[in-house]
Amino acid sequence: MRRLCEGRVAIVTGAAGGLGRQHALLLAAHGAKVMVNDIGARVDGTGSNGAAAAAVVDTIKGAGGAAVANAADVSNWKAAQAMIAEAVDTFGRLDVLINNAGILRDRMLANMDEDEWDAVIKVHLKGTFAPSRHAAAYWREASKKGNGPVKARIINTTSTSGIYGNVGQTNYGAAKAGIAAFTIIAARELARYGVTVNAISPSAQTRMTEGLRELSEHERAMRDPRWVSPTVVYLASEEAQDISGRVIQAGVGRIAVCEGWRRGAEVGQVEDPEAAGSLLRQMLAKVRKNSGMDGLELD
Repeated sequence: MRRLCEGRVAIVTGAAGGLGRQHALLLAAHGAKVMVNDIGARVDGTGSNGAAAAAVVDTIKGAGGAAVANAADVSNWKAAQAMIAEAVDTFGRLDVLINNAGILRDRMLANMDEDEWDAVIKVHLKGTFAPSRHAAAYWREASKKGNGPVKARIINTTSTSGIYGNVGQTNYGAAKAGIAAFTIIAARELARYGVTVNAISPSAQTRMTEGLRELSEHERAMRDPRWVSPTVVYLASEEAQDISGRVIQAGVGRIAVCEGWRRGAEVGQVEDPEAAGSLLRQMLAKVRKNSGMDGLELD
């Protein structure tokens, strides 16, 4: 097996279990030095426990790799900054940031309270922004000092709940849709420094999706998080320098490149609301409907 990330330094947030753990293990298997970040919270974001992140580090080291645990709260501005600095201090550089940490507080909109909204937006959206911002500043300076592109990577984690929409997840879906938009904009901003920014929309069975419905043995095998990580590791490698600003689905038997919002049918502007309504209905009949959670057009 050719090691795609030999010598590269990566941070994986939310890496104590599930998808993050698989990303960290496969990155290490491909030669990366990995910071395993996780506060060890429960699925709803409460509590903390550093044992799981330490176990991932032990597994990587036991296989001959290099890793260090980190318990920073990625949604905290100063903690995220310190995490980036610690990775650079420990390994001498930073090449890859994988924003994977997340929580769930599912609730129908009419029943959702403010804390359930704020907690999910904070962990997912600010927890993507804060590490990315500090990593971007580091790479900007590295590009200036090195007089050229740095071949660095930010890989974010969106969701079908955000890019397609899922009932009962207005908080989670809004955060994940925001991450997809953040990815596209950040990719355009950071291209000048040689930094690519992409997002993965994973389909996998983790503790965040456990118990949503009964799965057959075949379905459980197809939903193993290990099917998502190969795409992530390739995007983390230097070979993916020409791929940026993309949202990519991975897992459950497929890898798919998602297509974002595009302007469809259009007409010239009018002053009369009734005329506008008539024209709108004509256009709605011509364009594709929104996608369902399977990524296909709703019936």
